Amino acid sequence: MNFRIILIFFIVLLSCQPDKKATKTIKLAHSLGVTHPVHEAMVYMADLVAEKSDGKLELEIYPSSQLGTEQQCLELLQIGSLGMTKVSAAVMENFSPDLKVLGYPYLFRNDEHRFKVFDGPIGEKLLSGSEKYWLKGLTYFDAGSRSFYTKNTPIESPDDLAGLKIRVMQSPTAIEMVKKFGGSPTPISWGELYTSLQQGVVDGAENNLPSFYSSKHYEVCKFLSMDEHTAIPDILVISTIIWDKLNESEKTWITEAAKEATEFQHKLWKQAEEEALDEVKKAGVQVLYPEKTLFEEKSESMLQALKEKDEHLYELAEQIKNVK
Repeated sequence: MNFRIILIFFIVLLSCQPDKKATKTIKLAHSLGVTHPVHEAMVYMADLVAEKSDGKLELEIYPSSQLGTEQQCLELLQIGSLGMTKVSAAVMENFSPDLKVLGYPYLFRNDEHRFKVFDGPIGEKLLSGSEKYWLKGLTYFDAGSRSFYTKNTPIESPDDLAGLKIRVMQSPTAIEMVKKFGGSPTPISWGELYTSLQQGVVDGAENNLPSFYSSKHYEVCKFLSMDEHTAIPDILVISTIIWDKLNESEKTWITEAAKEATEFQHKLWKQAEEEALDEVKKAGVQVLYPEKTLFEEKSESMLQALKEKDEHLYELAEQIKNVK
């Protein structure tokens, strides 16, 4: 066991233990920087929990992967050594298989449709699907829409992706999607992506606007194609081991604060998207607005293949698309 693992173990060992500041402290770790709108929403949530509990309950936040990667934080939650974390819904696919559906392209008509799904019965059911793995979803944080960005080739149609190596998350759905569009999907960790783009290991990637900007990938990739193929949310997760130790008042404080923080984060995200778009344009990025139907038509076969492979997931996708 190396020194880093030992250090993390001792830091999180005190999770959900009394301290001088509050009767109970729950540690929340994540991989985002302190300027990210999701981090700001979690700080807002922590303030709300302290206020609602009159100082009896406290959230202690560790940003910037201080306690490990998304996968490592989930593993710490599963043994109750860490209280809460934020992960992409794509990362949660292994713990809640139905979440795979959120990775399918052009599932949502617009932001309003997406939020109705997340706030409704389908969204609630998806959040609860990982509880048998000791992971309880509390809320969805908006992560906007994901689009392609590239170094040398402007993407104006799926045909332009042919032969290009595109970085994707470790998600079978994301890999399949890029293949359908004609690209060559290449899973690479987020922390290694900037260097991989510089060195030509990949020709481009796909992500949301604030991440494209905050990661400084715009310094390398000068073409941004706003095809907005997917809208995969972030999920705030709490260990069921920790959750089950909370009394009803504590659970209510956290649930209410999470809901209020989500509404706050939606506003922050919109501002972050506008700022990111302005800044990357100033940095010389060419922003393209391709005809989305060209990408949508290419991706339709994914849902048809899903119907044959997993009828349950296909029906779930259809239910989502039909939410009014």
